[in-house]
Amino acid sequence: MDIAILGYDECLGQGFIGAADLLAMSRRMLKTKERPDPYRVVTVSHDGAPIRDGFGRTHAVDASFAALDACAAVIVPPFLCSCDDPMPSAPSVNAAAGWLRRQHAVGAIVAGSCNGGFLLGEAGLLDGRRCTTTWWRHEELRARYPRADAAWGASLIEDRRVVTAGGPLSWIDLSLHVIRKLCGAEAAKKAADFTVVDTVPSTQTIYIPPGHLTASNPFVLEAERVVRQAGDAPITSIQLACALKVSERTLHRRLKEATGETPKHFLDRVRFEAARMLLETTQSSVKQLATASGYADETSFRRAFRRYAGMTPGAYRSWSLARRGAKA
Repeated sequence: MDIAILGYDECLGQGFIGAADLLAMSRRMLKTKERPDPYRVVTVSHDGAPIRDGFGRTHAVDASFAALDACAAVIVPPFLCSCDDPMPSAPSVNAAAGWLRRQHAVGAIVAGSCNGGFLLGEAGLLDGRRCTTTWWRHEELRARYPRADAAWGASLIEDRRVVTAGGPLSWIDLSLHVIRKLCGAEAAKKAADFTVVDTVPSTQTIYIPPGHLTASNPFVLEAERVVRQAGDAPITSIQLACALKVSERTLHRRLKEATGETPKHFLDRVRFEAARMLLETTQSSVKQLATASGYADETSFRRAFRRYAGMTPGAYRSWSLARRGAKA
């Protein structure tokens, strides 16, 4: 069985190389006498030529589309974008959409990580299917692919061999999901135990969105959706309470119980998370990000970001780039 990792210009290198490495490590570990070759990992581009990721790094691939007749599964990594350019401009994207459509037609599982799911949409594979993406592109997914049944806040959804997942690091979940589908739950558990670290160093807890810890709370999830969909229009606690159809007092009590935050701190934190994610996944300027995150001006954005992250937006972006480079 071939599991293909789709490479294309402007994709996130970490998602491309990371998925290939996770699957390759798991493959070595899952070998048995009865199954000496559980699957093959193949990186692929439309013409077999190296790709250039969103940060300008070059990655070689194993094969071209023409060299792979049929795959058991295809994983599509996310791509780097800006607020003004929602889709990669690379001509290889159109070729990738056609190839994904053909692979699915002959029986492959096709999985898109984060906004990589948009390539599945370009292939027509989201039409009539339940799907998800990263929270900050949810509305864009719905607008661009109106026939898709997009779910807000879902971490991973499979609908008839089309799998989508939210978040730039969701290629980890997708890779394990593919192993589970092709090799069984026990194999996926072994792969997860071998490759996935469950604990996070205490020095990095500031970078874990607190909302993830309360995602099982429907009230908090809906509150975050309201704030994030407000986009560049600042929202007040009164407006949030109205949107959630509760009183300000009830809003304060329920947020305090679920997150330990006042409405003001909740609003500030969700906007910070939005800005943090955009810093990591786009090339937009700090001024653009301040506006997109609902801040009145760049100065207040920089001040709030430093308060939550302990560093300036520019320093955070540099730290994030260095971290990706170390993992690639």
